[in-house]
Amino acid sequence: MHGPPIPTVDVPDVSADAYLLDVREPEEWAAGHAPGAHHLPMMEIPHRMADVPQEGDVVVVCRSGGRSGQVVAYLNQHGWDNVRNLTGGMQDWAAHSRPMVSESGEPPRVL
Repeated sequence: MHGPPIPTVDVPDVSADAYLLDVREPEEWAAGHAPGAHHLPMMEIPHRMADVPQEGDVVVVCRSGGRSGQVVAYLNQHGWDNVRNLTGGMQDWAAHSRPMVSESGEPPRVL
């Protein structure tokens, strides 16, 4: 038995004012992430749900869209109706040449 379909958004359709929620592990985040994104590792979501806005456009991102899809489903089950999964994750983000920054001083990359 499956729940409702997970709402998704493609990289070209992410609005400039979307709240990007990056749920990858710290080393993935440090290697490369979207500027202005908010880092909240997937395993911390249940304890830090109050950190996720319930208003506005929230786009959840991981490396390829698997983990972020699980987070979107979890948040949907708990009353968030403003979250969408980024199709293809940071891999698609990079493939579309969207801006990225790193925390390491190295050129940003997707781990």
